[in-house]
Amino acid sequence: MQPVYYEDFTEIKKKIWSMLDDAVTNRSSQFRIPTFICGNNNDIDGRIVVLRKSDQQNKLIQFHSDIRSDKIELLKNNSNAALLFYDKDEKIQIRLKVNCIINHKNDVTKNSWEKTQHISRKCYLVDKGPGTVSDVPTSGLKPELDNFDYSKEQSEEGYKNFSVIQCKIKSIEWLYLAAKGHRRARFDLVNDKNTWLIP
Repeated sequence: MQPVYYEDFTEIKKKIWSMLDDAVTNRSSQFRIPTFICGNNNDIDGRIVVLRKSDQQNKLIQFHSDIRSDKIELLKNNSNAALLFYDKDEKIQIRLKVNCIINHKNDVTKNSWEKTQHISRKCYLVDKGPGTVSDVPTSGLKPELDNFDYSKEQSEEGYKNFSVIQCKIKSIEWLYLAAKGHRRARFDLVNDKNTWLIP
């Protein structure tokens, strides 16, 4: 028996957003860590990010980054990017085309930073930015930070390096793999147009 979203645009959209919403809080969701792809000219790069917010009403999702990361410079030059999600159990892939907004030291970052756990703030306490060349294998952290020997107050030092990337969704491409026959659709959120595609 095929699911309700097999050939119904409305049900497909419901399914997509329910999977994105769930991934924000469900650590075992396969949608929690999508591949984020951005670049400029010949410098195209991808990396795994952690989904931190899903907002259907405003057509956006977001994740956190160190402001010193090389992807920040790429996004400053070209704010267009893509995200790829796949859930092997659900047999659903979604591809998002997005326009990225870099937030740093503003209300968006303050709100997200306040919700960021003590253990997660460690990432933003490295002395040098991610990707900096090192003569030795290192986490980039001082030993006391590596051992989580720091207070919540001390972790506030990391806020200066914390950024939130908001991804305004332009389009969603959905693919469902089914023995009866795969199904594929595109949702153009800019022009509010739904289209069936051959898988």
